Amino acid sequence: MKQFINYILALTIFTFTSCNVEKAKIVLDGLWIGEIAMQGKSMPFKMQINEEEDGKLTAVIINGKERIILDEIVRKDDSLHIPLHIFDISIDLGIHNDALAGTYTKHYLEDYALPITFHKGDEKFILVNTDVEPADFSGKWDVTFIEQETRDTTKAVGIFEQDENRVTGTFLTPLGDYRYLTGLADDQTLKLSTFDGNHAFLFEATMQADSTLKGDFYSGKEWHETWTAVRDENVELPHPDSLTYLKKGYDRMQFSFPNLEGEKVSLSDEKYEGKVVIVQIFGSWCPNCMDETKFLADWYEENKSRGVEIIGLAYEQKDDFEYAKKRVEKMINKWDVGYDFLIAGTSDKEAASKTLPMLNQVISFPTMIIINKDGEVENIHTGFSGPGTGEYYDEFVENFNQKMDELL
Repeated sequence: MKQFINYILALTIFTFTSCNVEKAKIVLDGLWIGEIAMQGKSMPFKMQINEEEDGKLTAVIINGKERIILDEIVRKDDSLHIPLHIFDISIDLGIHNDALAGTYTKHYLEDYALPITFHKGDEKFILVNTDVEPADFSGKWDVTFIEQETRDTTKAVGIFEQDENRVTGTFLTPLGDYRYLTGLADDQTLKLSTFDGNHAFLFEATMQADSTLKGDFYSGKEWHETWTAVRDENVELPHPDSLTYLKKGYDRMQFSFPNLEGEKVSLSDEKYEGKVVIVQIFGSWCPNCMDETKFLADWYEENKSRGVEIIGLAYEQKDDFEYAKKRVEKMINKWDVGYDFLIAGTSDKEAASKTLPMLNQVISFPTMIIINKDGEVENIHTGFSGPGTGEYYDEFVENFNQKMDELL
């Protein structure tokens, strides 16, 4: 019988000491299969390393259709330091024979380092070789995530496409999506994963006798939820324009935060008078915010002459102006973002809500607030369904452009 090739590759731990017989001799150029060890699991992803003739290294993290470019790699002797694009996170690796091993570290958090290894791979790393036809996981699913300590639940919509054993898709929640998931179906088991630099997600599930799903969701070092799902092609989430709103007694947005030069900026400033203004509540640490910022940056360049401005309110990981400024500036430079940014606070949602008391609460990064030329709030959109959600993203873009055309 043909044997199943598991997409969770065996985790190998390498010990590097000064007594190694000789330094590593390895060709870095090529496709590598990365594995992050977390919560007793191994979360796989693909990364292409490109080595130019002058020795310069770049890499690309591959999540389905997504490509995340890493262009600040530093090689020193037999080690690699790989900053993860705009995030305050890095992968640090030792080179040993035909493998790489080291740590995945979030520098903005205390004691957050996970083991990571890489092995040379190819595009077939998630294929299975079996004479058992896998269950059909394709379609739309009504999903419930259950947090293990509090037993709090979150509703979501799972959307999956399946080609034999290959499965791609995502989960949409009221606050955003889980971006590009890829994996496989083996008999009655589904496994999906993604790595965007900040988040390492692993989803597992088993098809039950009644055709429902039961599984587990692992995120990074500690977060674990169980989940269940029922196939339902008509399932929908609450509309994202209904979740965040102005409190009774407020009719408009008001705030005053420092820009990157430390100068206070408010909506009453002359620059914004008589214009349509989009206020983006976001953080440079947030992948959904990353997707929204890319969209808004391109849209602003095409439409800024029409009498519209965008203000990004940055809520960063540390209550430190210089730290927050540095993170936002890196994002601006990386994607050539042309609109304004203010340093508004920290990523704690309760603290963020206090900085904008006219809102019922800040429940999601990102949140987009559209203000008309008279200074009135027209619309508040919670979360962001990015390009990984397919038709949901297309629908957002169409509705956004229609609304902006009406206001402009």
